[in-house]
Amino acid sequence: MADTAPDANAGALAPRQVPRSVAIIMDGNGRWAQQRGLPRVAGHRAGALAVDRVTEEAARLGIESLTLYAFSSENWQRPQGEVDALWKLLVRDLKRRGPKCVKQGIRLISIGRRDRMPPTASAELDRVMHETAGGKRMQLCLALDYGGWWDLGELAERVRQGERAGTLPAGPLTRETLERLLPSAAVPPVDLLIRTGGEARISNFLPWQLAYAELLFLPTLWPEFDAAGLAAACAEFARRSRRFGRVEASPEAALRTAPPPPVAPAVAPPRRRGLAALLRSRR
Repeated sequence: MADTAPDANAGALAPRQVPRSVAIIMDGNGRWAQQRGLPRVAGHRAGALAVDRVTEEAARLGIESLTLYAFSSENWQRPQGEVDALWKLLVRDLKRRGPKCVKQGIRLISIGRRDRMPPTASAELDRVMHETAGGKRMQLCLALDYGGWWDLGELAERVRQGERAGTLPAGPLTRETLERLLPSAAVPPVDLLIRTGGEARISNFLPWQLAYAELLFLPTLWPEFDAAGLAAACAEFARRSRRFGRVEASPEAALRTAPPPPVAPAVAPPRRRGLAALLRSRR
């Protein structure tokens, strides 16, 4: 693979090259604001505008499911003023996002705990989910008060309750049964995970669905991420070879005698620096 930036032109991607399911860890709002001498909440407001750009582009590209890490279980540990501001911002964002989703044919859903969510946010979320329920073009999932440990813990509890009630299928538990019981079952297996902000970890996000995801960690702060950035990320996804444990089927691969190279780290290797350079150039 040449050390060049991938083509960010969405028209160059065939439908089969576009990831069906994309998840994004939207990191960098606070740092974006601090770099400009603004309060952190200003970064969150700017991040909401990035959600608009990315959602519209995802639907245009033909992505079927877009899952955004909007508020993690660990975010409760932030200063109370920032937590309160985040939930108020969510309510305001949902009020304007509902009509947009209806117009664009996007169905909005959520995953995560609902018992700790402020009542106003919970009520507005229910209203918008009902309003957009008929959307067929794309599923937009907001992960709110979500954590992967909670997700798997709830799965284990549902298995335990099913065993006690005798409602589980006879025989060994299968992957399909577990997936149906998973609280985040509405999110399909993720093809591409994008994390902005320069960190290289998944931060307790969708551990089940990320089992075979392609991981892309970018230096761009979330408020600066845009439609071109998403298109470039999808172009990078299209360049990767996904074998799911199988060997390559080409005759050239069958004739190879050298051992396979070491598994690449999760962070982008040097040969993909072109993508990071592309996105940095937009900052």
